[in-house]
Amino acid sequence: MRVLGSAVLAMEFLIMGFAMLLAKDTHEMATIIYGFAVMFLLIYSIRLLKKRSGWILGSILQFAMMAYSVVVPSMAIVNLLFMGLWVAAIIVGRKGEAARAALLAQGKPEPGKAGQNPVAPQTPDA
Repeated sequence: MRVLGSAVLAMEFLIMGFAMLLAKDTHEMATIIYGFAVMFLLIYSIRLLKKRSGWILGSILQFAMMAYSVVVPSMAIVNLLFMGLWVAAIIVGRKGEAARAALLAQGKPEPGKAGQNPVAPQTPDA
């Protein structure tokens, strides 16, 4: 769940940087400061994704990015796509964590861990 969420937030960091490049010549300094604040919070929320507060901050930042669409209207479509990716990261991440918890509850080791060699051929049971 953390890997997907951090990938979405990192890409949004880059998108905000590009949006600020579009806005720097035609808009006030306050819009650039707002952009830098959102960029800083995006990076900070990646560090917080270990906790629930990181996911909450990331969700709030989705709307902060959408608010920047007032400054750069072409960002609206990109922001809708990334909002969808954020929701997908949450949903897929929860399913993955549930599957991992079910495997651990059954006592099976995780694939690729505990001495398993996924490349080695499996011997058939007689």
